Amino acid sequence: MERIGMAKLAFLGMGVMGAPMAGHLQNAGHDVTVYNRTASRAQDWVTTHGGAMAKTPREAAQGADFVMACVGNDDDLRSVCLGEDGAFAGMGSGTVFVDHTTVSAVVTAELYGAADAMQISFVDAPISGGQAGAENGALSIMCGGDAGAYARAESIMQSYAKLCRRIGDSGAGQITKMCNQIAIAGLVQGLSEALHFADKAGLDGRAVVEVISQGAAGSWQMNNRYETMLEDQFEHGFAVDWMRKDLGICLDTANENGASLPVTALVDQFYKDVQKMGGGRWDTSSLFKRLKAGG
Repeated sequence: MERIGMAKLAFLGMGVMGAPMAGHLQNAGHDVTVYNRTASRAQDWVTTHGGAMAKTPREAAQGADFVMACVGNDDDLRSVCLGEDGAFAGMGSGTVFVDHTTVSAVVTAELYGAADAMQISFVDAPISGGQAGAENGALSIMCGGDAGAYARAESIMQSYAKLCRRIGDSGAGQITKMCNQIAIAGLVQGLSEALHFADKAGLDGRAVVEVISQGAAGSWQMNNRYETMLEDQFEHGFAVDWMRKDLGICLDTANENGASLPVTALVDQFYKDVQKMGGGRWDTSSLFKRLKAGG
C-alpha cells in the first residue's frame, strides 16, 4: 500500500453510502469535491462537511488525484463516467477512478477499457457493510484492477474501510461482490425460516437465537437482524429493490459462466413477492415478513 498524504479527491454520488464515505475522506484531511445528480444533496453535504460541490462529474474530477463513485446501477455509472460532462473527460493521465457501485462485470470491462484508452486507471471496488458500515468507516471493500492502481488507491479507501483487499484483475471485485450477495440471500432466508419455525412451534424467538447464535448457526445477519425482524421492523439496511438488482446481476453472470445458483434464483423470487407486498424499500430481512404473511 502506497502512503498518500493529503490528496485532491472527487466523490460522485451522495446517497446513504456515498455521503458518509465522502465525509470520512474530508475528515481525514483530503480536499473533497462532491457531485450528485440531485444537487441539493451535494449542497447538504458541503454544509455539513465543508469541501466543495460541482455541477457535473467532469467539473468535480478536474484536477483530482482520485475520483470515487458510488451510484445506483450500470446506467448511472456510465452517465457519471462517459460523455462530454463525464468524469473521464475531466481526469488527467495517470489519475485513478475507483468505482464503489455494485454493477455488472460487463460495464466494469467497458469502463476499464475506456479509461485505459485515456491513460486513466480504473479500480472496481464494490462494498459491503451497509449504511452503518459506511457511517462507521467499517466497510469491507473487494477490489479488482491493476495492482499499481490499487496500491495507490488503497490508503485513500482505508478512510472508510474495515478491510480492503485486491482480489485480482479488473472485474474481480464485482465478481466477489456477487459471491457476497449470493451468500447473504441464502443466509437471510434460512434465518427467516428458523424464526418462523420457532414461532409456529410456540417458542420464544429471542431465547432460541441466544442459544443457536453461539454455535454453528451464528452469523452477522443473525446477530444484527433478528431483533428487528421479531419486532416487525424492516427499515434497517439494504433495500429489497437493490438486492433484486444485485441478484439479477448474479443470475445473469451465472448464465454466462455456467454456475448453478438454485437457492439464489429461488430467493430472488421470494424478494419479488416482497415487492408485490409493497416492500421494495424494506430491508432484505423482510423475507421473514413474507413468511408471516403466508408466502
